[in-house]
Amino acid sequence: MRIPKIKIPGKYLKIGAWGLGVFLIISIALGAVAYSKREALLKKMVAKAIAKAEKDYGLEIKIGSAGFTGLSTVKMTSVSIVPKDRDTLSQIGELSVGVKLFPLIFGNVKLSEVQLANGFVSIVLKDSTSNIDFLKRKKKDSTENKGKANLPELANNILNQVLYKIPDDMDVKNLVFKFNDHDTAKLSFATTATIDGGDLKSTINVNQGQSTWHIDGLVKPGRKQLSFTAYADGKKLELPYLNNKLHGKLSFDTLQTELKDAGYSGEDYKISGSWSVKNMLINQARIAGNDIIVQRARLDADVLVGPHYIALDSTSTAYLRDAKIHPFIKYTLGKNKIYELKLSAEEQEAQAVLDAFPQGLFESLDGLKVEGKVKYNLNFYLDTAIPDSVRFSSTLTPLNFKILQWGKTNLQKINNPFIYTPYEYGKPMRDITIGPSNPNFTPLNAISKNFINAVLTAEDPSFYTHNGFVEESIRKSIAVNFKEKKFKRGGSTISMQLVKNVYLSRQKTLARKAEEILIVWLIEHNHLVSKQRMLEVYFNIMELGKNIYGIGEASRYYFGKQPADLTIGDGLFLASIVPKPKASMYKFMADGSLKPYMFNYFRFMGNIMARRGLTPADTSGYGFYNVRLREGLRQYLAPDTAAVDTTDFDTDEEDGMPPVIMQDKNKSLFDRIFGGGSKKDTSTTKSADTTKSKKQLRQERREQRRREKELENGQ
Repeated sequence: MRIPKIKIPGKYLKIGAWGLGVFLIISIALGAVAYSKREALLKKMVAKAIAKAEKDYGLEIKIGSAGFTGLSTVKMTSVSIVPKDRDTLSQIGELSVGVKLFPLIFGNVKLSEVQLANGFVSIVLKDSTSNIDFLKRKKKDSTENKGKANLPELANNILNQVLYKIPDDMDVKNLVFKFNDHDTAKLSFATTATIDGGDLKSTINVNQGQSTWHIDGLVKPGRKQLSFTAYADGKKLELPYLNNKLHGKLSFDTLQTELKDAGYSGEDYKISGSWSVKNMLINQARIAGNDIIVQRARLDADVLVGPHYIALDSTSTAYLRDAKIHPFIKYTLGKNKIYELKLSAEEQEAQAVLDAFPQGLFESLDGLKVEGKVKYNLNFYLDTAIPDSVRFSSTLTPLNFKILQWGKTNLQKINNPFIYTPYEYGKPMRDITIGPSNPNFTPLNAISKNFINAVLTAEDPSFYTHNGFVEESIRKSIAVNFKEKKFKRGGSTISMQLVKNVYLSRQKTLARKAEEILIVWLIEHNHLVSKQRMLEVYFNIMELGKNIYGIGEASRYYFGKQPADLTIGDGLFLASIVPKPKASMYKFMADGSLKPYMFNYFRFMGNIMARRGLTPADTSGYGFYNVRLREGLRQYLAPDTAAVDTTDFDTDEEDGMPPVIMQDKNKSLFDRIFGGGSKKDTSTTKSADTTKSKKQLRQERREQRRREKELENGQ
């Protein structure tokens, strides 16, 4: 089929030609004006920038010469930046910058090319001052309009300003970045870098030949796309300075980052990117006592900047080898900050999850083989204005999960007789056989119910019904610790204490705590050990005095009795010393009776046990007056008038956290109910109360009743 020719009338061709001609004439005119005015415009902008730097930041900027060397290239020599009363921040020998003319007419500097030779940037820290203090000055000024700040607009402006200053072409030679921390070390990077058509190549000499890094990438600032890959010649990417600051070690084989896109999404400003590492090595005493190696990890992230918050959106995905999880993190700014964290891992192969664990993280589980699938969900929400309303839930759900092969540790070993080795300050004390061959070993059915009920009530009231964890107890611990601004209350169950003591080292690290949680889950959800056996082992290994382990040793040591013969008073006393056993002897008077301040604990715990039907009601203190230390030990008691500080006996630090400072008071329950200990033991409760007002006493009684109700509901 023939396509007919379309004939355009001549008058329209003439109009188009005239329009194009006028546009070309205007463009040439504007170009001529811009060319003739460029030197004056440049000098004006340089003077304006120098004045603004002096006014806003207190910076003295000097430029030896500045002028155009081509159509749009500005060359500057002998550039220096010196903060007021501080060391020189930067000096540059020669700097040539290609700018685009039309943005320059409107007061904007957009770079087309950069050439730099022989310069340095030096950051110097001296005591509490540095030569970058001027940044704090500007920050302080900007806080005046903090309440009016539009975070999405601010994020957009900052990102655009950064991208706007990335040139299309760049050639940097001998630019040295120096960092001088008088308290730690000196650090320097001698850099050469080029950008050619968007391809970035950079070589960095670290600390004068200590190592050589390379950064390769692609930069397309107009499209808001950047990608970088960093690696080192024959070594890992590592900064000794940073390691000194962290008191540990952090290194990588490769480190990659990518900015994929950025722009508005409704009211939010959305930044999409990814970060990945290969063979990341971490060694830090608070995290683990050995090297942890993350072989392969990546985060595909969508960061949202909202009107009053910053968030890592749930569309983000974190990959650890072949396992993946979706994180959601949100930080809401304002007078009362809000913290939110959600983790969601959809159903995936359980073995892939185990294999994804970093090497060296869970050593006791090395070699463990499983089948089936698992999924996980965590939800945390804390409004700092109402911390008691904190929300916390954590659920790891098995689907046809089964253990096929034990790893380094057989988690069922405690079902049979085994050797338990307690440690004190990192050193083994002695080997204890947990089984019939040990005369001090006591089967569960041979232990007095008075003791069993007292310990369960104080330490873990819902032991027989929970699956290793009590979310409500953890939730309340978070609230208490946040309000106190220190670690004051833990959420460990008896299951967790047992696993900590039997299966794991005594290292107090985050890795060991995570391993403890996982082992508890494996034991409880797979019914590897019965509740009765767990409790029996716990009662036979628990520390109940200096070098006193297990109820068999303790009942004979303190009272000269068999565990089956312990009274309600004996049981309550032993329960009271579980959190701080080495201070047990300081709870007795010289005649072997208990110190009067202990009466409140006996009455409180006894009332709870009575309401649960675990012991008869007793208005005289639930055996308090009948507790007597074995006569042979009384010679070692301190005089009643002695002032005793038992802080040094706090050995039950919770998983790497600093010890809770107390004076001869029960840590887990007694201290929470009746407050922190005094600096000296009191001989009578009356003398301790004389300094308190009636209002304070009423408040304490209300708090005590609230705690009783809380404990009755299973903490």
